[in-house]
Amino acid sequence: MDLRIFTEPQQGASYDTLLTVAKATEDLGFDAFYRSDHYLRMGSGDGLPGPTDAWITLAGLARETKRIRLGTLMTAGTFRLPGVLAIQVAQVDQMSGGRVELGLGAGWFEEEHKAYGIPFPKEKFGRLEEQLAIITGLWGTKVGEKFSYDGTYYQLADSPALPKPAQAKIPVLIGGHGASRTPRLAAQYADEFNIPFASLEDSEKQFGRVKAAAERAGRGKDDLVYSNALVVCVGKDDAEVTRRANVIGRDVAELKANGLAGSPAEVVDKIGQYEAIGSSRVYLQALDLGDLDHLELISSQVLSQLS
Repeated sequence: MDLRIFTEPQQGASYDTLLTVAKATEDLGFDAFYRSDHYLRMGSGDGLPGPTDAWITLAGLARETKRIRLGTLMTAGTFRLPGVLAIQVAQVDQMSGGRVELGLGAGWFEEEHKAYGIPFPKEKFGRLEEQLAIITGLWGTKVGEKFSYDGTYYQLADSPALPKPAQAKIPVLIGGHGASRTPRLAAQYADEFNIPFASLEDSEKQFGRVKAAAERAGRGKDDLVYSNALVVCVGKDDAEVTRRANVIGRDVAELKANGLAGSPAEVVDKIGQYEAIGSSRVYLQALDLGDLDHLELISSQVLSQLS
C-alpha cells in the first residue's frame, strides 16, 4: 500500500509552506506529494496569502526534492489549453528527472472561474475527453513526426509534439464518481483511477465499473492502479484526534465514518479495509499544513505498519 500526501493549498498556503511539507513528505518515507489545482478557497477562512499555481509549484518542488513523485488531484481542464499543458507537464517531468504524474479532471468550481476571469464552458466533459486525446497523443508521437488533431473543441495542425517527458510515459490519473462516462474515459486513457472521499461500498462499486470498462476496451481489469483520496486525522489518543479535528473544522465521528481518523491502529485497520476491495494507494488529505508532527506520527505508526 502506497501512502501519498495530498494538500489543498487554496485554503491558505505559501510556496514556502508547500516546500516544507514536500520535504517532510520525502524525509518521512511517503511515496508522493500531490496538490489540488484551485484558485479560490472553499468554506471558512480567509485563504491568505492567496492561491498558488499547481504546475508552477510542482516545477519548484521538482528541483528541490529528489525521490518523491509529484502530481495533481486534479488539474482542472478549464484552466489550460491541452497543448500548453502537455508542454508544461513534460517540462516539469524533465526538471524532476522523471517523477511527475498528471491527474486531469474537467473542472467544476464555477466561483473560482468567475473570481479570476476564467471561462467556464458548459461542455466540460467533452473538452476533457479531447484534452486527454491531445495530451497523450502529443507525448506519444515519435520525435521527428508530427501530430494533428481535428476535434470539436480543439484543433492542432502539424505539431512537432515537443518537448518529450523524461519518462517513457507519464502516468495519467482520472477519477470521480460518474457511473458511465468516467469509467469509459479511465479505461481508454488512465494508468490510475482515483475515487475521492468515498465509502468502502461506493469505492468497490466504482472500481468494479472501471474494471468492467477496461475489459470492454480490451485492457486487463488490473492494468490500472486503483486508489482513494481520504481526509486524514490521526492522534496518539482521543484528545489529540479531537484537537486535530477541531483545527480543521471537522467532527471526529464524521471523519471516522468518511475518512481516516482515530488512533494509528484504527487508521491502519481502515486502510486495510480499502486494500481488501482493491485499493493499492491512498492519498492522505492533510488539511493542517503547519502540523508536521501529524505527518511524523503517520509515518512512524501508520506507514511503518503498511510497508
